[in-house]
Parts: sequence; C-alpha cells; structure tokens
Amino acid sequence: MIMKKKRKVAWGITGSGEKLVETVEIMQQMRDEYRKQFDIRVFISRAGDQVLKYYNLSTTLETKFDKTWTEINSNAPFLAGQIQMGRYGFLLIAPATSNTVAKISLRIADTLLSNAAIMGQKTRTPLYIMPTDFREGIVTTKLPNGKYLELNITKEDAEHVEKISAMESTTAFESPDDIPAIFEKHANNY
Repeated sequence: MIMKKKRKVAWGITGSGEKLVETVEIMQQMRDEYRKQFDIRVFISRAGDQVLKYYNLSTTLETKFDKTWTEINSNAPFLAGQIQMGRYGFLLIAPATSNTVAKISLRIADTLLSNAAIMGQKTRTPLYIMPTDFREGIVTTKLPNGKYLELNITKEDAEHVEKISAMESTTAFESPDDIPAIFEKHANNY
C-alpha cells in the first residue's frame, strides 16, 4: 500500500477577535480529523498576534499546531512564494479583517496574508476567506471579557466581500462552521 504524502494547508489569522475562538476550535478538530491527509501550518499577521494574546490563544496554537509563524513583513515568512510554487493545497484566511479583505479586493499586497492571497490567486491556488464583516448591518461580537460589542458593518466593507467573492479561485464564507466542508472537499480531491 502506497502512503500518500500529506498536503500542506496554510491557515492565516488576521487581527480580528470576531469568531476567533470558534475558528481555533474548528481548526483543532480539522487537525485531528484530517491528520493523515493535511499538515496545517499557521501564519499569523502582526495584528493577529496581538489579538491572539488578548484572547489567550497564542499558547494554544503553539502547542496544538506543529508549525506557526508570525509576520515579520509581507515576504517573511515567505508564504507567498511557497504558495506560488504549489507547496500548499489551499490557503484559508479565517478570520479575515475588513482591512485584509479590502487589501485583497484592491490588490494591495503589503502584508503577509494579503500578499500570499494575491500571489496565490495568480497561480489559481484555492483561497478561502472568512471575512468578519461579511454583510452590511449591525452585528454583535463577544469580547474576551465576556461583554458584547455592537458593530456597524458598512456598505463599503460588504462591497469588498462581494468583490473578492467574484474573484477566480476565491471563496468567501461566513462562519467557522463552513470550514469542515472545505477540508472535506480537498480530502476527496486528494
């Protein structure tokens, strides 16, 4: 019996606390469920690093995932090049701030994750993005201290989500609960 080599998955975390705890929990489940098929590598933006500390999740990621990197600049670690060379089966950015979504929408590749996403699109690497500001309107988010904060998602933020949704090889999704279907799809195509 021939053993297939595990495919690498790049998971990018930006500076949003919205749905962060749920996303980390689901990604731990994906790591456990798809351990034989996928090697999940975590790439954290500078702002993501701050938010992970705020939510007390930094140690969780470092102990639960074999490889984690924090952004130094848009090319360090060299995720964009690795994605372009086909070393990753797909890139998942979850959660994705409105800033990251807007940069991808406007083709501004000046951060680790916006650069990786845009370069990956050029090679048709599947890109999955979970924008925190998915649709226009009021949302309520839970803060690390247990309090709730009401946010107004603007028409402009929603327009950036619509724009990236229309891009080739790019899928925007709304909930961490959508992540298992992404892994299942790629496991079945492996």
